[in-house]
Amino acid sequence: MPNLTRGTRPYAFIENVVTHAAHRRQGHGRAVLGASLAAAWAAGCYKAMLLTGSTREATFRFYEAAGFRCGEQTGLIARPIGIVATPPLA
Repeated sequence: MPNLTRGTRPYAFIENVVTHAAHRRQGHGRAVLGASLAAAWAAGCYKAMLLTGSTREATFRFYEAAGFRCGEQTGLIARPIGIVATPPLA
């Protein structure tokens, strides 16, 4: 994403990371996140943000093990009228 601050350096945004249940715990998700971060750093991004709808501690541990930190910033979402948000993943 282009940015007006940080010397106009962009930032990366990652959302909707899902691994099919039959292929979990095989390193695919970690590989995708690793490749995503490598692409972001190669593009000169000063940070990468990840948004998840999950509230599971295991999910947060997975993302933290992949290099992300919880609690550094707070994400807020606005939706157009008539668009109903789906409940968070358990």
